[in-house]
Amino acid sequence: MGLALAGSYARLAGAVGPDPQLTRAGAYGEFGVARGGGSVRDIRFFMQPTNGFADPMAKALPHYMMSPPSCPRHAAHVNLARPDDAYLAFFQEAEAAGVLVGTAAQRQAATRTGVALTKEELGFGARVAWRNNARCIGRLYWRSLQVRDCRDIADSLGVYTALCEHLTLATRGGDIRPVMTVFSPDGPAGPAPRIRNDQLVGYAGYTQAGAVLGDPKNVALTAEAIALGWNPPRLRTAFDLLPWIIIGRDERPALFPVPAGLVREVELTHPTLPWFAELALKWYAVPVVCDLVLQIAGAEFPFAPFSGWYMSTEIGSRNLGDEARYNLLPVVARRMGLDLATPASLWKDRALIELNTAVLHSFAAAGCRIVDHHSASQEFIRFCTNEEQAGRPVSAEWDWIVPPLSGSATPVFHRAMQELPLHPALCRVASLHPQ
Repeated sequence: MGLALAGSYARLAGAVGPDPQLTRAGAYGEFGVARGGGSVRDIRFFMQPTNGFADPMAKALPHYMMSPPSCPRHAAHVNLARPDDAYLAFFQEAEAAGVLVGTAAQRQAATRTGVALTKEELGFGARVAWRNNARCIGRLYWRSLQVRDCRDIADSLGVYTALCEHLTLATRGGDIRPVMTVFSPDGPAGPAPRIRNDQLVGYAGYTQAGAVLGDPKNVALTAEAIALGWNPPRLRTAFDLLPWIIIGRDERPALFPVPAGLVREVELTHPTLPWFAELALKWYAVPVVCDLVLQIAGAEFPFAPFSGWYMSTEIGSRNLGDEARYNLLPVVARRMGLDLATPASLWKDRALIELNTAVLHSFAAAGCRIVDHHSASQEFIRFCTNEEQAGRPVSAEWDWIVPPLSGSATPVFHRAMQELPLHPALCRVASLHPQ
């Protein structure tokens, strides 16, 4: 979410704090979760280095924490629970929440024999997986996640229909709510459905004359869509909605257009800079991340699209501001009359502020839910307090939780954090695009 740690971080992670070797890779509503270069199992328990500090949780890790298949740091410092113990702990929490029919031990035994999770277990597990996501600052609202059980859908047309419903349910005319749709897993009948788009909504990136018109992140996806038969608008713009490339159980990619009017977009204006509207910028209201694998008690769901609402810096600082994305800081700075000849003029900082101001102003004017980075940081601290009171540790990656704008002015900047291999989990697929 922008989609939105037990006790003191000092107690959970000792002296572990910001690691200067780490680089910030993303932000909030677009759901940063563990990336990796191998299979889903390779990335399941991705752990960041912590400069050799001993793990203060080594003797106090609860049973819903699992050992990674290969992680030297944990092998040296942590005696983690076996997967069966982590699964049982999940069922015990679900039983305490009134979710189970039967006991935790009975449900664990049943799933060992191949019995599927119930609809209620799936919903509770998805919410806990969000609660455990180390890279999401918006977890205060984990209980509000609406989980749609679409495990009976594996064909491309059925997936397309369900995705349209997802966007409609999540958008709600701007009163955005978090939604996850869980599709059929891999099975004897064939592989799970998937989608090439890493987000359900995205803008095309056209390579022309050595430059990119639109979103550079989507250049490969745009080329693939065109190769499959997509005809871009006759007059191409920097904000052309991409079609969906859905792969059903037949493993054949199929192209589906985004229905007109389905995607809520917000045109960006500025409260005090009239010329800002002339830039003709806009962004979509609901980020739906599609490259997540949901893992619950031994069951894996490779396609579980997940959406929340944006934190403003995801759009203003990252999507529009990053050099590798729309790279609008020089454009805005020039229109502001700033001196771009020297970084000491702080032109980048001032342009960032105005971009983020425009995003917050425009979403509010359009009646679309969004959160500023200061409020999101305060909400995360409330989440930490809630988890402490519940007796649960919180997994968090400092370089993803701290906002990319005015970080030191937020309370999360001053917290030491530790990523922990909690279960259930959400993991990111290494790549959605063929090589």
